[in-house]
Amino acid sequence: MPPIRAVLFDLDGVIRHFDRENVASIERAHGLEPGSIQAIAFAPQHLAEVTTGRISRRDWVEWIGMELGNARAAEEWGSQPFRADEEVLDLADELRANGIRTAILTNGTDTIQAEAAEMNLDAHFEAVFNSAEIGWTKPDARAFRHVLDAMQLASHEVFFTDDSASKLAGAESLGMPTHLFEGVAGLRSALRVVRVLGIDRRDA
Repeated sequence: MPPIRAVLFDLDGVIRHFDRENVASIERAHGLEPGSIQAIAFAPQHLAEVTTGRISRRDWVEWIGMELGNARAAEEWGSQPFRADEEVLDLADELRANGIRTAILTNGTDTIQAEAAEMNLDAHFEAVFNSAEIGWTKPDARAFRHVLDAMQLASHEVFFTDDSASKLAGAESLGMPTHLFEGVAGLRSALRVVRVLGIDRRDA
């Protein structure tokens, strides 16, 4: 089995989490139908615009407010608090201590770098690759190729994890080993299988 030299993490749903109840609370407070904000915010054509950097996050939130007919609700949705998963950060630190490089690839907006700084992610990851800067979103293989070129690594040397199965396809098309993230325990097990955590094969 070729050695893994780096682990590439998705951001939202893996490292960063939002409280889903917040969205429901905003909708209730403004008399909106459940799910209406998410349906507008993540409509494919507009999501693609913001995650490839063609429009700013500010423009995206304003557009959501216009479509929703409620600018205040959109603003509240756009400024929700978030938290970093300490277990995932601990795992990233453990990998780095074992000589494994760590990085993030996210389908993000133009505010990702500021948000990453707020979570102090540069203390745990050597780079945050953002689709809004790259111009390609996961699962497009070109997004993953950008990461491989920037890190100067071969595809078989980078292990990728994401909480969305559909996002793994681009990595797999390049020959990157992947894992569908469903929790830290499962990720640890997957990393043991590929011997990234340095345990005996009998335990993998």
